Amino acid sequence: MLFKFNILIQLLFLVFILLNCTSQSKKDAADFFLKGNQALSQKNYAEALRLYDEAIAKNADFSDAYLNKGITLLKLGRMKDAYEILTEAIAIDPTLVQANLVRSEAALDLGRLNDAKQDLAQIEKQYKDSTRFHLVKGNLLDAQGNSALAVPEYDLAIQLSKTNVEAYVNRGAVYYRMGSYAPAKLDFETAAALDPAQPQALNNLGLIATKQKDWPKAIAYFDQVLSLNPAEPYSLNNKGYALLETGKAEEARALIEKSLEKLPENGYALRNLGIYYQQKGDPAEALNAFNKAIEIAEPVELLYGLAGQAYWAQKKAAEACRIWRQGVVLKDSLATVEAARNCR
Repeated sequence: MLFKFNILIQLLFLVFILLNCTSQSKKDAADFFLKGNQALSQKNYAEALRLYDEAIAKNADFSDAYLNKGITLLKLGRMKDAYEILTEAIAIDPTLVQANLVRSEAALDLGRLNDAKQDLAQIEKQYKDSTRFHLVKGNLLDAQGNSALAVPEYDLAIQLSKTNVEAYVNRGAVYYRMGSYAPAKLDFETAAALDPAQPQALNNLGLIATKQKDWPKAIAYFDQVLSLNPAEPYSLNNKGYALLETGKAEEARALIEKSLEKLPENGYALRNLGIYYQQKGDPAEALNAFNKAIEIAEPVELLYGLAGQAYWAQKKAAEACRIWRQGVVLKDSLATVEAARNCR
């Protein structure tokens, strides 16, 4: 990410100053820090973490080392640890606004939306021309349910950097959820052109092809993701759905179950497993999968309509109508059709 390289450039400059004017202990800390930066730039995160710890052991007030340690922890997916380390960096040097920006990302990943908002508000003036700042602010607004307000932030991020891949992907995701598939597709295609190995862009292009029922194209996109990461759970499941729609049920089931092994709380994968059992004429097993998806309480297209069909196939009209009526409230299109047809 561009943000990471900007930080490394700035902190390297700071270290050159330290080398000229500090004690031997701080010089040693700076040396470990430089080596940590090199390891971080090479994506050797475990080594970077070790070297930053060495730098901090030599100089406990080395706020920049705490900052880059926080970035490394984010790369390792250790969001809570990253948040705590970045908080230490800010306590040591309250003017280190880079730490507030990175901490806002950690807070966002942890679901601490108010904390993320406070960090961004504190540094907004300094970062008004930062593509990374506007990307993170867009992500926060989207997480708060303000998707329409997130789009202008992504627009600003892209205006400031035409190569901000994440901004294209995230703006495209907002457009996709709004049903604006043409601009969503354009954003995903732009992201994939900038980074041909960008999994979210490729997966989402597959979803658009799925919407268009262009199954060969959809499968080709999902296969591109899986060629890079054979265990990627979303593309495994999405390819499974495409295979269900093209008469390859057993191959589909294997992929969907593999997806659930990696991500058990995926409502779409549970729905798709239910579709498999429906196709096999087993409404009881289908209903079991659909109900597990419902328990997750996340929006899943057609889920209530399909669950009602499973009850209906078992001659349980009252239960079918109950679940379809719930789906009508949730704007499930299939549930709306089934309720109108079968329930009085």
